[in-house]
Formats: sequence, structure tokens, C-alpha cells
Amino acid sequence: MSDRNLDLAQKIIDMTLAMGADSADALVGESASLSVSCRLGVLEDTERSESRDLGLRAIIGQQQAFVSGTAVDADALQRLAERAVEMAKTTPADRYCGLAPADQLATQLPALDLADTHEPSAADLQRMAHETEDIARAMAGITNSEGAGASWGRGTTALVTSHGFAGSYSSTSFSMSCSVVAGSGDNMERDYAGHSARHFADLDTPEEIGTRTGERTLARLNPRKLESKKMPIVYDPRVSASLLGHLAAAISGSAIARGTSFLRDAMGTQIMAPALEIIDEPHRMRGLRSAAFDGEGLLPETLNLVQDGVLQSWLLDTSTAQQLGLKSNARAARGVGGPPSPSATNLYLAAGTKDVASLLREIGDGLLVTELIGMGVNGATGDYSRGASGFRIENGELTYPVSEVTIAGNLKDMFLNMTPANDLTFRRGVNAPTVLVEGMTLAGL
Repeated sequence: MSDRNLDLAQKIIDMTLAMGADSADALVGESASLSVSCRLGVLEDTERSESRDLGLRAIIGQQQAFVSGTAVDADALQRLAERAVEMAKTTPADRYCGLAPADQLATQLPALDLADTHEPSAADLQRMAHETEDIARAMAGITNSEGAGASWGRGTTALVTSHGFAGSYSSTSFSMSCSVVAGSGDNMERDYAGHSARHFADLDTPEEIGTRTGERTLARLNPRKLESKKMPIVYDPRVSASLLGHLAAAISGSAIARGTSFLRDAMGTQIMAPALEIIDEPHRMRGLRSAAFDGEGLLPETLNLVQDGVLQSWLLDTSTAQQLGLKSNARAARGVGGPPSPSATNLYLAAGTKDVASLLREIGDGLLVTELIGMGVNGATGDYSRGASGFRIENGELTYPVSEVTIAGNLKDMFLNMTPANDLTFRRGVNAPTVLVEGMTLAGL
């Protein structure tokens, strides 16, 4: 599969250069997927899909254009190349466009064990989904279900550039999820659980996901509201990684180059509490965001983005690095339909030294947040306001569920007042342990 995609990419690049482009690159993505969903023990949907998409960039001087297509016969490739070259001739000049420097291209690609040979059947996935839902629904107090699902996918990414890079890698994904309802009438609550992994052997079992779903849902029954006040907020690992997402957006080279980030002047300064470390690890074995090379053919290395609370680096591709007078750190991500742009890979907040119980005892009074609603975050100012639900912390213990509250602050202050617990696990593309953020405002009654 990968060799034919490399050949396809090289073929259309040759056509593009022959039509007058100075340089070009081509990305080919080929995928197959199978998913099954059920509800209340009844099969609801089975979906199988296969696709192959091609994205082409043509560059003439300081002008570039992007086109994409799915047809791969000679005539279709010819038309695609012609369109890319003609579009490039008419686009506005961009002095920062272009391929990555040839001397920075990856020459040896790491083996990251991203692909599993196991391919489940629809019957296998249906059995897994049914079992997961059955386990959750069997728990006393569970009254309804929003369904369960299981899926498998396989994909290959191939990139070829006109100045010497050609590489491809394959990956697989397996996932299961479930959501159920507890209670009745005006006292109904829902919650969910799920897991994704590159290899089937690493995926949580139906029993684990079903049990977790039921327990989480039952724990939310009879929620209360809180009065507005300032209090410490503890982010459960289910939601703490969202804080890293806001950081990644703020230190993206695109936002820094545009001057639209609240951290645009923060390089080399203390943005988090001392001893905190934020790490981006692109070559983690079986990582959900691992890749053998970035979207421009460069070999990314592990970055300590924040060390001892001090901001060390932006996330940069070639274009944003040039705009900032820096060198790319191989964080380019791209699809078939547009230009590369900076993005984090396997991003995580290093674990702290305290266990969760100790963290709760020390704050005494606060709120553990297990679910966030809405996206009230201003990337230019850092202002933060999101709906939340979770559990009240009193005298260092979890007491009762809480819903319909809003937590607010400013990310600059929040980052400086973060304390991570020691319960970091790598279950997602972005990972963080339980995180305490002090001094936030809770808006309730």
C-alpha cells in the first residue's frame, strides 16, 4: 500500500514540475475503517469505509496553491497538476511559503509500532459494543442507554517532496465507548466512558469500560448547585488535558506570528509554577499522535516546551519559523486540502509528587471537575470561562455531585497556580494528571 502511494505522489510531482512549478509536494492518505453502534441491545448501525485522497502543493516563486482529489488515473492526475499550477500563478505572493530546507529533511524514519495486524470483523465489534452496554445497563440504578460503539481503522500516510523527501508510515486505531442514563423523571443523569489505542491488546475491555460508565453515571445522581465564590478547582484527568490544549494554541507559531496569543511576549519567562514541565513527545511507541515524520518531511524530536515553569519553545513549522526568524522544530501538521500548520503531537504535563488524596486534603474546600461544557476561552487575552460539573470537596473529601456551574479565570493566572498530582497515565493524545488550580471563580446560584 505504502509503495504505491509513494509512486503516486512522485508521479503527480513530476507532472507538476513539467508544467512549470518550481517545486511541489504531494500527500497521499489511504484509509479503511469499520464501526458498529448499538443501543438497548439492538444493533443500530454498521459502517465500512475506504478512501484514498491526494493533496498537491505547487509553488512558483513566492506563490503557492493547494488542490486535492480522489481520482488517481493519469488524466485525473494531469488535470489536478494543471489546476494547481494555474492557481499558483494567480495567488498573492507569500514570502514565507516554500518547502522545508533540504538539509533538514528526515533521512531515517523511526519504527514506532503504530500498526496492529489484527483486523476485527463487524461481528467482533458488535459483540464488544453489546457486552460493554450490557455491563453498564446491568448496574442497579441505570435506567436507559445512549448506546455503545466499537470501531477499527487503518491508515497510511505518504509524503513526497520535489527536493528529495519520500516517506510513508501506517497506523491502526481501536476504540470503544458507552454512555448510559441513571435515575428517572427530573432526576436523570448521564455519563460516559471510552478508550482508544493503536493496538487491540492495549484497548480496555468491555467489562472495564462498561463498569466505568455505570459507576460514573450513578455517582452523578442528585446533583446540587453551589453559590458563587472563589475556590480551588481540581481538574480530573478526563478534563485536565484541555488546559494543555489551550497552551498549545497559545504557543503555536501561527498565533505568535499574528500576535494573537496571550503568551506572545512570554518566551523565556515564568508562565507556570516552578518545577512544572510540559513535554511534546512525537516518537512515543504506539502513541495516539505519534508520526514518523512531520507534514513537511522533517524528523521531530522531543521538546520540553515548559521547563521549571519557564516557556522554552514555540510550536513551529517552516513558514511560521521563517516569520519569527527561527528554525522549524518539525511540528508541521497537514491534511490533503491545505498548507502545513504548527501542531503538538503527544503532549503531556509531567506528574507531580503528591497523590490525589493528599492534594484534596490540603485544599480542604473546593470542586473536582469531571466534565466541561462550552469553549469560552479567548486566545488573545487568556480569559477563561466554561460550564462545569463534578463533585464538591469538603474537608478534603468528595461529598456530593455538582452541576450547572461556571468556572472562570485567566489562563495566565491559572497556569501560574497549577499543581499536578502524581497520577499521570498515557491514555490519550494529550495527557495530564489530576491538576489543582487555585484562585478561580465559581459562578452558581
